[in-house]
Amino acid sequence: MTKTLKLHYRILGNENESENLNKKPLFILHGLFGSSDNWQTLAKKFAEDYVVYLVDQRNHGHSPHADAFNYDLMADDFYALITDLGLSKINVIGHSMGGKTIINFAKNHPDLIDKMIVVDISHKQYPMHHEQILAGLNAIDLSSVRTRGSADKVLSGYVSELGVRQFLLKNLYWIEKGQLAWRINIPVLSRAIHETIGPIEFDTISVNTLFIRGGRSNYIIESDYAEIASKFTHSEIYSIAESGHWIHAEAPVEFYAAVIAFLQ
Repeated sequence: MTKTLKLHYRILGNENESENLNKKPLFILHGLFGSSDNWQTLAKKFAEDYVVYLVDQRNHGHSPHADAFNYDLMADDFYALITDLGLSKINVIGHSMGGKTIINFAKNHPDLIDKMIVVDISHKQYPMHHEQILAGLNAIDLSSVRTRGSADKVLSGYVSELGVRQFLLKNLYWIEKGQLAWRINIPVLSRAIHETIGPIEFDTISVNTLFIRGGRSNYIIESDYAEIASKFTHSEIYSIAESGHWIHAEAPVEFYAAVIAFLQ
């Protein structure tokens, strides 16, 4: 059996212990090529009412790297974190890959979740669509690329959208003066990318679930609604019309309002 990894996380909203007793836990899991850092601004807002746990998944952020990478392992990593913290009846938000992780977690441990919010993803199989991004990331040779600007110049030959490049290049950090390194495990993600697009197999999930989809994204489309309703027996779908896939970044005010309304 492949061992679970001890995930890196940070906590917001637990500064006042007396207030903390009345706050429920809210976990946030980022998407592919992302990290907990991407959620800092919204997490601060959620921390007014919840103790927020921002989690880095394996091979991302400050969490450990490993050769094995799939949704069963990511769900097991998350289960190990929840049990280590001694928590139950958690609320959890998962974006994209993080959404599939929490669906897999809910399949196995529905009793540990109060409510979950799945952001712009469903349980289904997706076509391969990250080839250009991975080609661009692999083209950046950090033995010769010494600045973020130089990295962006290489990446721009593969990824035209500036916002996407900025998001990806947030994963660069300085290990020493003049030497950049990646927080994401590019070799493993390149080799195991098919694991992120495969389906999550289950009969039904009865956890209270809110799906939030971007109106300009094709990750959840109207023809998916009936299957989602039949597989997630206590679910609803909320669309944010003027948003693409990165809803929490593109429409943070409406996203926050939808999540809070559902949780409360």
